[in-house]
Amino acid sequence: MLNRRKNKYSSINDYRYSFISYNDENGSQWDFSKKQLLLVVFLCVSIVGTGLFFATDYLTKILYQTKLKSLKRDYGKISLTLSKLQEQMDLLSTHVVNIEEKDRALRTYANMPQIDKDIRKLGVGGMEVVKPLKLDYQISDPSEKLIDLEMNIDNLTRKVKLELASYSNIYNKVIKESDRLKSIPSIRPVNGGYINSGFGYRNDPFTSKPRFHYGQDITVPSGTNIYAPADGVVKYAARQGGFGKVIKLDHGYGYRTIFAHLSKFYVKWGQKVKRGDLIGKSGNTGRSAGPHLHYEVHRNGVPQNPLDYFFSGYIK
Repeated sequence: MLNRRKNKYSSINDYRYSFISYNDENGSQWDFSKKQLLLVVFLCVSIVGTGLFFATDYLTKILYQTKLKSLKRDYGKISLTLSKLQEQMDLLSTHVVNIEEKDRALRTYANMPQIDKDIRKLGVGGMEVVKPLKLDYQISDPSEKLIDLEMNIDNLTRKVKLELASYSNIYNKVIKESDRLKSIPSIRPVNGGYINSGFGYRNDPFTSKPRFHYGQDITVPSGTNIYAPADGVVKYAARQGGFGKVIKLDHGYGYRTIFAHLSKFYVKWGQKVKRGDLIGKSGNTGRSAGPHLHYEVHRNGVPQNPLDYFFSGYIK
């Protein structure tokens, strides 16, 4: 029990406090002055306050560490997901590049103008986005990866739209001019082979003097199948001087093709052929330094570079 009593020898505000314990028969009493009691109370409050402070700080750190670990796990998952999405985007971009190459070949085949490289770069409905320079001390985070991914998706979407529009134009052109397109030499006349002496000036293999070469030589073993590069009619299938055994096809629309140094014919004069039909076999007949196919393309009587008419592989 705590009692307050005034000290008769002190000033009016000088009180003493007594703490009396009745736990035993004799009891116990402790006397405190007001200052002593205030000091004890202050110490108790300080100890309790300090304890609460450190306890709160400790709990806060635990909660922070727990939250930080959770955020790191989420960061890792998000970063991994974005990386996988970026890999898929890179793969799709590769496919788009392949589609663009086929688009260029088809436009050449359909006698259509090529898409301007700047337009192809930007695609449909967009403008080039310049990414800010990334400083060395900046750390990549998911938000940056997400921004890059969004930009790549937008760029890819615009390119796909451009290709869809381009293919639509090509399709309409092909439908309108299907007969003419069937007559344009557009496949390799042999499967594989080594591209040897090309179109243009070269040293003649027999005289070593410069001479214009009007075709494309393709080194292949004797007996290699020769295919018609377009629909047409056989205008010649016989021997012709230095060319040896020769086949000449008239494809119409001003296109003619010549196949020289053959070993065997599978067609005859006046026969109609379709693109990809087997017409003969390669050989080493005539004025030839070794087994190969000499192939020429003429348009309106003017020799053309045959490589400009290799739009795809052989058709069979």
